[in-house]
Amino acid sequence: YSYFLLVSLVLIFKSTGQKTNRKITLHLISIVSLLLQAQKKRTRRRRRRRKILSSLDPSNNMSKETKPRVVCCIGDIHGYFTKLQNLWRNLESAIGASDFASATVIFLGDYCDRGPNSREVIQFLVSLPSRYQDQKHVFLAGNHEFGLAGFLGLVEAPSDGSGFETTWKGFEEREEEEGWYKGEGYEKMHLQARMWGGTTRERFDAYGIEFMGSVYDAAPTFESYGVPHGSYDLMKAVPEEHKKFLSNLVWVHEEDDVCLETKDGIKKCRLIAVHAGLEEGKDIEEQLKFLKAKETKFPKIMGLSGRKNVWNIPKELSENNNDEKGTVVVSGHHGRLHMDGLRFIIDEGGIAPEVNPLAAIILLPSIKIVRDTDIF
Repeated sequence: YSYFLLVSLVLIFKSTGQKTNRKITLHLISIVSLLLQAQKKRTRRRRRRRKILSSLDPSNNMSKETKPRVVCCIGDIHGYFTKLQNLWRNLESAIGASDFASATVIFLGDYCDRGPNSREVIQFLVSLPSRYQDQKHVFLAGNHEFGLAGFLGLVEAPSDGSGFETTWKGFEEREEEEGWYKGEGYEKMHLQARMWGGTTRERFDAYGIEFMGSVYDAAPTFESYGVPHGSYDLMKAVPEEHKKFLSNLVWVHEEDDVCLETKDGIKKCRLIAVHAGLEEGKDIEEQLKFLKAKETKFPKIMGLSGRKNVWNIPKELSENNNDEKGTVVVSGHHGRLHMDGLRFIIDEGGIAPEVNPLAAIILLPSIKIVRDTDIF
């Protein structure tokens, strides 16, 4: 602005036929200098005023500690350690090192079975809290971990005092076909644990894929711990820190004030993470209470193992999602990537994780899908 003023004055002198001698030029420079000093004073006053106003307004004083965390939800891993390592690196690249270091990372369950490295995957997960101390980690139980934990005797008995035999009494006609485990300790196992550790009579599943030992494809998990499929020696082979990890898995997790970019703008949402989903037609709070209590009295835990009945977001929640604050329900389990409104299913590995990518969803608050196969 001052340079423009100086040039303008010189041009005015020239247009009137007057020559700009040294004395006039120095006089013009002194005028411009005074103008510059006045401008600097005004700028300093404005900055001081903004600083004072900012200190009085909490919304303008958001520190790093109060900044909303990035939320990342990782789909079913199923014993593929290399894929998990690649995805973890890609997440850091996609989010940025600083935000990744303080992110909330929710693992959606199904860490074991099918792939060859269940032990390595669980060890990686066990190590995360000490390696990434500023991150928040949430580890959900999938139906596969429920079977493994039940086989290892890590699942609490039903709260009504009944034994686990009540979960398989009345279904014995399916025992031979599904190949329930009948070895040592079976009397104290949940039905899903017996199915997990048994040997199925059928060779192929409904998709034409060959079973790996049991209907849960548990043989690779046994082998990763150095014991044959169906061996009760797995009890001794699994390290205590892995048993503790499996015991502490949660069945549902809620996160408040998750910032999410929607078609209606950015919302602060409630997030519910559960491996399979929430049942339609049943009271939401009752379901959450049941899942938080890790109640084991039923033969099948729908929040961990359901299919069509937990696919959609329950009507009770979807009806409120047009409000200022909606509810996100995020799951894995279903063998595909599905995003419909605020219902997210993140399991792109599906029934063939050896060839399909391992995926995660990032809420930045913009929504981003990251895969182990991505190149950054």
